[in-house]
Amino acid sequence: MDSNWSSVLLILGMICSLSQAHWEWTSWFNIDHPGGSGDYEQLDAIQRYYKDRICPRPAAIEARTTHGVPASLTGEKVHLSPHLGFWCLNKEQLPGKSCSNYAVRFRCPKRSVTAVVWSPWSHWSSWGSCTAACEETGVQVRRRTCNAQNKERQCPGPVEEGKMCKGPACKTTPATATRFLNASMESNREELPVGCELRCAMGRVNAECNQCICKDHRLYGSVRLQDGAPASKATVHLWGNSEKFLTACDEKGKFQILGLCPDGKTTLKIKKAYYGVTVVTLSASDSKTSTIEVKLKRSEKPVIRKQPQNKLRREGQSVSFCCKVQCNPPPDRYLWYHNGSVLNAKTHEPDGTLVLNQLKPQHAGQYMCKASNIAGSVKSQPATLTVIAPRAPFCNPTPDRHLIQLPYDCYQNLTQSFFYNVGKCPVTKCTGEHEPELGCKDKPAYCCGAVRLEEKTISCSKYTLPIKVVSSCGCQKCVEIKTIVRGRAVAADNGEAMRFGQIFMDGKKISMTGYKGTFSIQVPADIDRLVLTFVDRYQKFVNTTKVLPFNKKGGSVFHEIKLVRKKPVITLDCSISNTISLGATENQNPIAELEFPPNAFYRQNGDIYRGLVKASVTFLDPRDISLASAAQSDLNFIDEEGDVLPLRTYGMFSLDFWDETAKESLNAGQVEVFLDSAQVKMPQHLHRMKLWSLNPETGFWEEEGDFTFIKSQRNKREERTFLVGNMEIRERRLFNLDVPESRRCYVKVRTFHSDRFMPSDQIEGVVVSLINVEPMEGFSSNPRAWGRFDSVITGSNGACLPAFCDDQQPDAYTAFVVATLGGEELEAVASSPRINSNRIGVQHSYLNKLQYRRSDHEDAKLKKTAFKINVAKPTPNVPDEMNGPIYPYENLKECEEASFSAGHFRFYRVEGDRYEYNTVPFNEDDPMTWTEDYLAWWPKPLEFRACYIKVKFNGPHEITVRSRNMGGTHPRTVGQLYGIRDVRSTRALDPSGGSAVCLEFKCSGMLYDQERIDRTLVKIIPQNNCHRESVNNMLQDYLVNHLPFAVNNDTSEFTMLAPLDPLGHNYGIYTVTDQDPRTAKEIALGRCFDGSSDTVSRVMKSNVGVALTFNCNEKRENQQNVFQSLQKPPGQSVVSSMRMGQRMRRRGQRDNLFGIVLFNGKRKQRGPRRELWSSVQ
Repeated sequence: MDSNWSSVLLILGMICSLSQAHWEWTSWFNIDHPGGSGDYEQLDAIQRYYKDRICPRPAAIEARTTHGVPASLTGEKVHLSPHLGFWCLNKEQLPGKSCSNYAVRFRCPKRSVTAVVWSPWSHWSSWGSCTAACEETGVQVRRRTCNAQNKERQCPGPVEEGKMCKGPACKTTPATATRFLNASMESNREELPVGCELRCAMGRVNAECNQCICKDHRLYGSVRLQDGAPASKATVHLWGNSEKFLTACDEKGKFQILGLCPDGKTTLKIKKAYYGVTVVTLSASDSKTSTIEVKLKRSEKPVIRKQPQNKLRREGQSVSFCCKVQCNPPPDRYLWYHNGSVLNAKTHEPDGTLVLNQLKPQHAGQYMCKASNIAGSVKSQPATLTVIAPRAPFCNPTPDRHLIQLPYDCYQNLTQSFFYNVGKCPVTKCTGEHEPELGCKDKPAYCCGAVRLEEKTISCSKYTLPIKVVSSCGCQKCVEIKTIVRGRAVAADNGEAMRFGQIFMDGKKISMTGYKGTFSIQVPADIDRLVLTFVDRYQKFVNTTKVLPFNKKGGSVFHEIKLVRKKPVITLDCSISNTISLGATENQNPIAELEFPPNAFYRQNGDIYRGLVKASVTFLDPRDISLASAAQSDLNFIDEEGDVLPLRTYGMFSLDFWDETAKESLNAGQVEVFLDSAQVKMPQHLHRMKLWSLNPETGFWEEEGDFTFIKSQRNKREERTFLVGNMEIRERRLFNLDVPESRRCYVKVRTFHSDRFMPSDQIEGVVVSLINVEPMEGFSSNPRAWGRFDSVITGSNGACLPAFCDDQQPDAYTAFVVATLGGEELEAVASSPRINSNRIGVQHSYLNKLQYRRSDHEDAKLKKTAFKINVAKPTPNVPDEMNGPIYPYENLKECEEASFSAGHFRFYRVEGDRYEYNTVPFNEDDPMTWTEDYLAWWPKPLEFRACYIKVKFNGPHEITVRSRNMGGTHPRTVGQLYGIRDVRSTRALDPSGGSAVCLEFKCSGMLYDQERIDRTLVKIIPQNNCHRESVNNMLQDYLVNHLPFAVNNDTSEFTMLAPLDPLGHNYGIYTVTDQDPRTAKEIALGRCFDGSSDTVSRVMKSNVGVALTFNCNEKRENQQNVFQSLQKPPGQSVVSSMRMGQRMRRRGQRDNLFGIVLFNGKRKQRGPRRELWSSVQ
């Protein structure tokens, strides 16, 4: 039937009876790939992309594979129609076979020949064949085409007509004649095909026994797009075992069909290229006419919403992997791969769930799913299945080595360092005693963790410290965690906050920004890709969609969202052609131009708009490096095979159009984009340039169309070559001029607490960002344009940043790299006055090739928080280049698992004079390392309460002060050490002089068992000859009235039982509770600096919100503080401390290193000297 239909259409296409010399074949088109359900080279889609290269009504069509094999010789079942195009369905091929990748061409009138036009309508085509079977009633269709420019006014009437027809006479035998006769007698003369069991509530059964026919019923339909525009050329099909084409919509999106039964069972499928399939069932009705209205939603490629999770099982158990996908229409096929090989479809469910029973060692490995629909495919991230022997332990009972830093006066002679191994259990998944139920995630979740702690004592110079070390690891329930993303949304040009902006996820409003643009969002547990859209309610800024990385181990990550300010509104006269430049400046030509033909704008209901148009077109120019961080989304797309691949941008633009009253948003069609080819400096990018639009719900860019070359003399300038593309502005308003870039690498970066660069000193949860830059030719230090912006979160083994690279030209791409923690920029390793490859972390020979430069390399006044490199792809077989820090894109796993000795770049936090010690070690970057213990600094893993006290010092120097925190009232902890904190004061900027410090102490409250509170005994001990001058009156009254009360006879320190209540700045006490410990501390510290309870500052205000005031004498000459002594080699530091102690003892003076001796010589009459730390153990 397909071949007959093709022949009929071919005859209908040969209008005008022109001679063979008046026709020619077009070039070959290939706009689709055979992924999903097949290969579709549809005429309306080809005309949309290449309207200047193909005629409106082709006379014939040819198809061949991309390798040049004609379609008739492939042995595959295909469909060709000069009016519809070409399609090949995978389900119609032989088992195990799929469609080839086809290209098509069409036969059109030669452009030099003047076409004969019947105005306003062409002649009606011949009546099509009757759709009825023998002795049944069917429909014949004929069509005509409007050739007028203004179709609405000059072409009234239908595009298609239908009439009833009757099928040929059936060939009968005596047996069948008797059967029909009996059937007619039994059912009021209703004739049924032989063996047909279909019964019709109304009408009669057709010859194929798959449809009920009601010859007197007429269906009127209207199909519109998502934005209200008419869905011209949308096709209508009868849904059944074999979809039957019924009709196509006219230019107004209207259609009518005769003969369908409104029985509540007849179902239609409405299709249109680039839009999802809509299924409609006719409502039951006795009327002879019915009406349906359909709105098509844009088709969506599949996107993984829930990735398969890593699983651990014993032999003989069962496991399931889930692959949850969002798309329109829903996926029609799932494939699962094991170590790259496709699994039998019988192993997984139709919803994409893979179930494996009776596991064996050979089942171990990586599993990945691939989901497909008509719009495309997507692949999941691989999930690892580990299968162990029935009695093998899930967790290694021996803890890993983990070093913590000790106080300055706790040098360990045995290890000759200031570090102590407390052990650590790697936080990996395990399985409990019972086999987990089948599900997407194991519930409850079990992790390897510390099951036994051993208490030890550390000997220091004058005292001892208790410490609890991990002695054994085992499988236990995972610590419950919450993941938080917080930050600020500010303008990219001047930092103006987006106040009270709306934040959307999956099209739903989930939060708002505050007065200062701040926001905080808890990441849902089943989210793997966090896509947020920031919308300014005052319309100052462009709607911005961001894909924000987060720490999957839990905790908080801070992101600063840079917003682009909208361009001022201009007025367009839509009755004439309009041109808008993109990226035009005084010294540079525009990168591209948008050209709007007359009457290109229309309303939301699809009506043509006539009047003035208010337009705002904002362009994100890649030639402006300062705008790189404002790039929308993460510049990725999903290709035909389902792989997520990167794009290199040549500019993004946002479009907003309103009517004269600025109340109704307008759409636009047939808009042309002219991209100046001179702005594309990489020749290989010219032929791969595409136009993309952003899907704000998935954060992925989706292809809108290709570009073609033309030479043009625009705006009276010299003739230049342009890339020209077509676009329609409908529900999506953000577009991109991009090139898929295949030259990719990864850059290894690690972040540290200090510049000692110890493996155990690495920080997790740092946001590391990389800006890909294309350098000026011959001047690699002078960037020409940025092409991409990426951010990742550091883990326990650093981070691998995607970057463009080149193996032929080392400086083809350069990269700027920065790192931030909680909004604070970390410092990169210096590159001047000379490069130290050992400190940078890269082999010297490779470092010269990469041309590492810190941001202050040429100007010492610049910040030290970024570095630049040439992203030179490593040369194979060169040992110095094959071990990092640059890895080929296919070696991501090698990059992620690289040892600490492998090459990497480094950032470190300028901690200042700050030290923390916990009796029960805990990594605040990884909440899953929390351990149940009465001496844990943080008693609850999901509620972290940070407390600070503000202390002022009157004196000419900065003072180092310690807080010693011990159990105060709880019987299990009284007299035992929780931890110590050392901080150096900060000089005040106000004229009063002096300095102040915000010192952390352990908050009072419930311990981990949640049975009884503990009032922490806090002792504040300043260095130097300081005496307490005053105590905040409100704080003093609170402590006196909330017994027990700590006695303060010694004016050189201050002791208190920490308040239970969050007192606030009036007391000089600052308390913040958060789900992330680092966030709680940062907010409390910021409030303490500012001296208020609601605002934060990074500038110390020493005269407000103070709890204690000390008066300090002049520091003796040549006396070092603790942190200066740490800058010397360990041996020298210890010797210096011993000699200093000897001199002070000879002088009979007080040892002022954190008050190791409580009284000085002038106060000996009160009793013998007491060792401050002698009672710590």
